[in-house]
Amino acid sequence: MVRTNTDNTMKIIENQEYSGERPLYHTSDLHLRNVTIHAGESALKETKNIVAENCRFEGKYPFWITDGFRVSDCLFTEGARAALWYSNDLVMKNTRVEAPKMFREMQRLELENVELPNADETFWHCSDIKLNNVKVENAPYLFMHCNNIQINNYSQVGNYSFQYCRNVEIRNAKIYSKDAFWNSENVTVYDSEIIGEYLAWHSKNVRFVNCLIGETQPLCYAENLVLENCRFREDADLSFEYSDVIADIHGNVTSVKNPRSGQIVADSYGEIIIDENIKQPANCKILTR
Repeated sequence: MVRTNTDNTMKIIENQEYSGERPLYHTSDLHLRNVTIHAGESALKETKNIVAENCRFEGKYPFWITDGFRVSDCLFTEGARAALWYSNDLVMKNTRVEAPKMFREMQRLELENVELPNADETFWHCSDIKLNNVKVENAPYLFMHCNNIQINNYSQVGNYSFQYCRNVEIRNAKIYSKDAFWNSENVTVYDSEIIGEYLAWHSKNVRFVNCLIGETQPLCYAENLVLENCRFREDADLSFEYSDVIADIHGNVTSVKNPRSGQIVADSYGEIIIDENIKQPANCKILTR
């Protein structure tokens, strides 16, 4: 069924199925309800002002170069890979995204109550991102080269995340990720668990508040690193090598190695390693509370 909504002039398309290439190409002001996009390519390419509600996307690249769209209560199957690229002003709610390589070269994205169980190479080169109650799994190389990110109530399993990111704020998250936050700047993480090897190497202006940090060699080669009221798991050893750090850690720290400058305060230390390889100014104070 296709009809026009006289209240806002949007064309309503209900209970329809499309397949093949570009079935709704270069359209605007569409409200899709209970629509299925079967195998094919670029179903809604070069579109503007689109609403998709209770829809199912099975074909590749459905939303490319889309300006202004709302997606709610939808399913993107694995076949709908690379579904959202080169687009702006997206609001997505109550949706399951089973396809990889989503969200590339986009600006102004808001996701709420969204699941991404196969988020390989997702969120690349995006800016102005807001996530609330989002769960991400199987997600290597997540958030590469992204800017202006706000995240709350978040769960992630996937290595190499948040690399080369700028201006990130994360609250109430559980992040399991090797090599997270490498080469990132202006990052603050509150009330979260960050578990993974080699956390935040070569970063600038990274701050952790009320966080649990785990696995080997965290927070090395960091500049202007701050930890407030944090805890380290036992496996978080060889920490802070060559970093400029101000850290307040509750509990034991298994080992600290050659911090470059600043001050570290903890309840106790398993081992403090200061050797001939330390870098100048080599004046970090390591104190016991």
